[in-house]
Amino acid sequence: MDKFYHSVRLDADLCMGCINCIKRCPTQAIRVRNGKAQINSKFCIDCGECIRVCPHHAKHATYDKLDVLKQYEYTVALPAPSLYSQFNNLDDVNIVLNALLMMGFHDVFEVSAAAELVSEATREYLSENPDRLPAISTACPSVVRLIRVRFPNLIPNLLPLNPPVEVAAILAAEKAMKETGLPREKIGIIFISPCPSKVTYVKSPLGTDHSEVDRVLAIKEVYPQLLSCMKAVGDDPPEIGTSGKIGISWGRSGGEASGLFTEEYLAADGIENVIRVLEDMEDQKFTNLKFVELNACNGGCVGGVLTVENPYVAEVKLKRLRKYMPVARSHIEGNAEELVKWTKDVQYEPVFNLGNTMMESFARLNQVERLCKKLPGLDCGSRGAPTGKVPIPTCKSLAEDIVRGEAVESDCVYYLRENLHKLSEEVSILADDIAAGNAEGYEMLKVMTEYIQRISDEMSLLDSRDEKDKDQE
Repeated sequence: MDKFYHSVRLDADLCMGCINCIKRCPTQAIRVRNGKAQINSKFCIDCGECIRVCPHHAKHATYDKLDVLKQYEYTVALPAPSLYSQFNNLDDVNIVLNALLMMGFHDVFEVSAAAELVSEATREYLSENPDRLPAISTACPSVVRLIRVRFPNLIPNLLPLNPPVEVAAILAAEKAMKETGLPREKIGIIFISPCPSKVTYVKSPLGTDHSEVDRVLAIKEVYPQLLSCMKAVGDDPPEIGTSGKIGISWGRSGGEASGLFTEEYLAADGIENVIRVLEDMEDQKFTNLKFVELNACNGGCVGGVLTVENPYVAEVKLKRLRKYMPVARSHIEGNAEELVKWTKDVQYEPVFNLGNTMMESFARLNQVERLCKKLPGLDCGSRGAPTGKVPIPTCKSLAEDIVRGEAVESDCVYYLRENLHKLSEEVSILADDIAAGNAEGYEMLKVMTEYIQRISDEMSLLDSRDEKDKDQE
């Protein structure tokens, strides 16, 4: 059983068997079997790209509903910095924070405030660990998961610090227990998330045994009610915000790096760009870098699939909001420094291995290379038996599936057509031999009948495939 929790799910009833998700999946974790998409949980990194591109809304993210507030005697909202970017003409975060209280939360603890603590701890880590540079941000769980399964050589470069949401949850829980006297189980720490990746993190945390976040709400679910409450708050709300520019900036791509006060950084967003950067890092193409910030979503967290605003518009709104804010308002005090650090290391997860041993993997890799030479190399994204059995995004992934026993060569439609042509030529030669009396008629007729049956079967497969493709168009 897969030990990773996955927040990205499939609604098979809505799936039409198209290949949009297959083409866009960064880890090639999706196949279509029997006309329906299937997600390989071992390969999935919960980036949400399939949710973004599915025209039939068959992919969705799991998260909690607002009625979870009733399950606790005391609730604390953890708003992500990207939440502030969803509203027009917002010039004061206190409007949002007070609206959350009006919605039914008893208290609010800004994730952006915790982000300023993480930024401070990061600056210290970079100065004290020059041998582990460039450090790779661990704020995006999808990126960390990707590195764990596909780029193991970069694991030592991961920044061993908790993400802001975890730091915020720890501090919020401590504050709530102190102020209310309630036991921890009666207090609900509830994160308002822009993406499914954060939901996955809460269920399967990194660098710690368990997360202090109890529930996760989606920005898009909270947005309508929050908008209504914001109107009721008015233009002069009580000041309860505790973060500045550095914390708020974490909501967009490059925002985390900007809080490190160095120009020696690289920031990339969008999962395809992230993969390209990681590949170049493995090849040691980058020099004189101290920090690498990577976000799976376009534009950073403002581009998460659980948000409502266009990510590029949201980024502009976030820049406008932070214009008149102080640089930072939260700083590490007391034991906060220890709360920021990981308590356990993350490990390599070899899910892409072709065999159980190194020798078996090498042997199967040679098989993959031989198969790749036989396949057309078009990477058409429409591989699959004409029955819609196993569409596969690339020739290499098809070859790997064949080696694993999960596909056959005829799952490539081009290979199937080529085989059909060869069978036709063989039948023609056989018919000429019979006509010339070069073989016993009955035996050769029997062989020719078998060839004809094979051709008929192959043509039926092709016809089925073509008919399915027309229906999808």
